Formats: sequence, C-alpha cells, structure tokens
Amino acid sequence: MLEKGDPARSQLAEAGGEETEAPRARFELDDRGFDEVPKKYRKFYRKWLGDDDVLQPNEVICPVCKIVVRSTRELREGDRIYCMACLTRLRVVKQDGRLEAHVEY
Repeated sequence: MLEKGDPARSQLAEAGGEETEAPRARFELDDRGFDEVPKKYRKFYRKWLGDDDVLQPNEVICPVCKIVVRSTRELREGDRIYCMACLTRLRVVKQDGRLEAHVEY
C-alpha cells in the first residue's frame, strides 16, 4: 500500500488504479461582508486584505478583479471555479508551491 504523501499514489489514481486521493477537506463559510454579488452568494467571496493576508486551502485570488474566491471544499489543481463579481471562469493551477487561478474565459 502506498503512503499518503507518496507521489506514486496520485499517479496510480490517474491511471485508474485502486488507490485514490484523500477526501477533500470541508470548510464552513461565513459571510465576510462582500456586497458586490447577490446575498445568497456572499459567503463564497471576500476582499483581499493585502500582502499579509494568508489564503486557506479553499481560497484563490481572482486575477481579474483581485478578490478571494472561496469554496466549501479544499481546492486542488485542475478544479474550475467561477468569479461572479467579474463573470470569469477560472482554473486552479499550482505555481511556486501554492494554488493560483488562471483565466479560462
């Protein structure tokens, strides 16, 4: 059996093997006062607080409007998310050891 952090584990999962990735962590989101989207969706966005702000594993910065897009589940490379504030579809990529969002369209 492969160890949890073993890179061969994810390669085996991609190849259709019996090993699978660990389940995604779930997060409880609270309303952070972001009022540029309908009230129903406000918990999924927050304002970027500057260089001292630390992103959680369920957050990425929208490169278009510079707000933080949040998810109820842990984000991983290849995930697709949507920024309702600027109407942009994003793909999560790993760059320089952290998750970033790149614009799809």
